[in-house]
Amino acid sequence: MLKQGKKEISKTLFPAETILQGMPELSYVFDNQGKMLMWNANIEHILGYTKEELYLKDLAGFIAPEDREKTLLAMEAIFRDRIEQTVEYHLITKSGEKLPYFGSGSLIVVDDKEYFVGMAMSTRKLKETEALLKQQIAKTNKLKKQIEAENVYLREEYIAKHDFDDIIGESDLLMHSLYRIEQVANTETTVLLKGETGTDKERFAIAIHKKSQRNSEAFIKVSCTSSLIESELFGHEKGAFEGALQKRIGRLELANKGSIYLDEIGALPKSLQPKLLRAIQEGMFERMGSSKLIKTDVRIIASTKYNIEDLIAKGLFLEELYYRVNVYPITIAPLRDRIADIPLIAQHFVGKFNVKLDKNIKRITLKTIKELQRYSWPGNVHELENIIERAVIVSHGSVLIVEPIAKSPKEEKSLDLLPLAEYEKRYIIRVLEKTYWRVDGEKGAAKILEMHPETLRSRMRKLGIKRP
Repeated sequence: MLKQGKKEISKTLFPAETILQGMPELSYVFDNQGKMLMWNANIEHILGYTKEELYLKDLAGFIAPEDREKTLLAMEAIFRDRIEQTVEYHLITKSGEKLPYFGSGSLIVVDDKEYFVGMAMSTRKLKETEALLKQQIAKTNKLKKQIEAENVYLREEYIAKHDFDDIIGESDLLMHSLYRIEQVANTETTVLLKGETGTDKERFAIAIHKKSQRNSEAFIKVSCTSSLIESELFGHEKGAFEGALQKRIGRLELANKGSIYLDEIGALPKSLQPKLLRAIQEGMFERMGSSKLIKTDVRIIASTKYNIEDLIAKGLFLEELYYRVNVYPITIAPLRDRIADIPLIAQHFVGKFNVKLDKNIKRITLKTIKELQRYSWPGNVHELENIIERAVIVSHGSVLIVEPIAKSPKEEKSLDLLPLAEYEKRYIIRVLEKTYWRVDGEKGAAKILEMHPETLRSRMRKLGIKRP
């Protein structure tokens, strides 16, 4: 990969990296904010910066003050007019030396994101290299066309932001959840993870534990849906009930000094809720068949797919216990609200099952990605994982083949007759999701719907449509 600080730019964005690296002098890529993303090794050698100093460095920081304005105007013109620009300027090395250069740059668009690709050659030897410059500009254009024509996602391990292991994605909703985790992880506060089945709440619980001060101690999971939940959670003495042939240590005791994850706490039987409440409040509990109090010091992380307020109203859940576990709630968004994350998650699972099934799937076509993004994913990330596993099994080449996804009975039922306004609302949301909630512009929802952007915004307000 080309150098770019502490991480690498995905081959999805720059599959022809050898062209950029092979250019004789300076070649580089900036984002539309003028931040350095990618460069060849010559930049480090000639300008004297390390890769850490170069990554996300402002364009203006390389240019001599007297040349800065015209250079920045040329870059603005590239993004505005989408026309290649050339300019002469002086680069400033880390040591302060001025070097005369002639630069050329053009615009590329990948996945609706704009980037500036350019190269610069020293004017000290311009005459000798004029022919070579033309050749390299041609190569730059070739690179641009190759990038824009590349409509596949290559197999590559995705390095999750914030070091959250394999929590995959970069959508705003996911980033907000991870930000909430960052805020609370290093405290002793009880956390309640809320989300639909299949949203992988356990991974978020593990992330909280790993980022806490208890990360050197145990992380213990217990499913509150288990028919033996009391024994599993609190333990039992020998003979406490029929079949209890020996003493069992409960998960609360095993998790002492660590964290305990109460999966689907909304399913905990009402009869056990006071006992759990006492354990949380006082740090003490009793094993089944014993009156001896056992002390435990645990961090509580719970999860639920239920609306516990509804369970409280029906008399199925203790209100006081809810207040104890709902100190710091974090909502995990369903996959249908995070369609921008689907390519990254799918890529992650392809890599996982390549290893497991000894396959060599290298890419997912853009058509397949769009089909995955159109599906509503009632089973969320777990369902996507199952679909990708089946796809890796049936794929025999280097391209992932995903079989048509059948609609679930719940989805089919949702297609029953509805009021016209509801159909309109659903269709507008579908278009907005397709455009990543961009309203105006050439690739905005208003253009697809053949509406004025303000008309669409007005309709969204009337229908109660809000960006996630």
